[in-house]
Amino acid sequence: MCSSPSPFVRRWDGSRASGPQRRSLRIAPDSASRLLRCGQTSYCRACGNPVEWYVRGDDRLVQLHPHELPVTLVPEPCRWHVSRGVAHPAGDGSRWCRLAHALLCPACPAPSTAPQLSELRRSLALRTRRLLDAGTLAPSTPPDGPPSGKVACRPARPVVQLLYVRYLASRPVDEIQCVAQTRRRIRCTAEVLSPGASHGLWILVPVSAHRGQLALPSDVMAVYSLSTLPYQEQLRWRSQRCEQHAAAPTAGDLAVPDWEPFDPLRHHEHIHTRLPTHGRRPDHGTHATRQARS
Repeated sequence: MCSSPSPFVRRWDGSRASGPQRRSLRIAPDSASRLLRCGQTSYCRACGNPVEWYVRGDDRLVQLHPHELPVTLVPEPCRWHVSRGVAHPAGDGSRWCRLAHALLCPACPAPSTAPQLSELRRSLALRTRRLLDAGTLAPSTPPDGPPSGKVACRPARPVVQLLYVRYLASRPVDEIQCVAQTRRRIRCTAEVLSPGASHGLWILVPVSAHRGQLALPSDVMAVYSLSTLPYQEQLRWRSQRCEQHAAAPTAGDLAVPDWEPFDPLRHHEHIHTRLPTHGRRPDHGTHATRQARS
């Protein structure tokens, strides 16, 4: 008669051995490589410090600090925890929690709600300064202004309309990077907006709020519209792939697409009431009435 095996791993002396804790992750159904929805390591474009991208329960993305912090240092409204590869804006009852990178980013104003995080924020600022001194991080604002007294007009996070849905991009349109994995097992460095690809149109559209929401301060907003492109081309933008990897659907994804569903109230600071141009004079009008090709 065979005895049933013990459900716990034990050492030679019969004591229980504590094995590594298993991580329960979720699989993204829209990924060609069945990419696990876990933390995608990246770097903040503003300060250069490492961050981890996680998917929230509402399918939005959030940047979290890559390390856990004691709950005594983080105010209760600022606590995050990760469960099964999904980030949740609350504590899980343990003595440790995660923190959004926006509260620690040296490029953002210091919040008054968490003064106890000033030491950690200072260490990140020192690392940003070393990156700037070494030339590996470009400054957020150029030292010299544009010539002829013109002011640059280019959204850092533009609103893109594709497949009849408006999304907020994480970077300018011409800098959106492909998420596919190359044969060298690194992320593809090509942009989605390749020189030979079809371009969208910058247009001014009405800002529509949902029923029951407050009125918005602006009536129109600049949107990079891809609605005139073919359906397959819009799918390529939605999957955030370059033309080469769009033709190879078996290539896996190495990162999660950066699209975030646009909400006019939550993202009101990214609403621009004029069309982007290479440069404009400060005394120029505030509204444009024509379409401009990127």
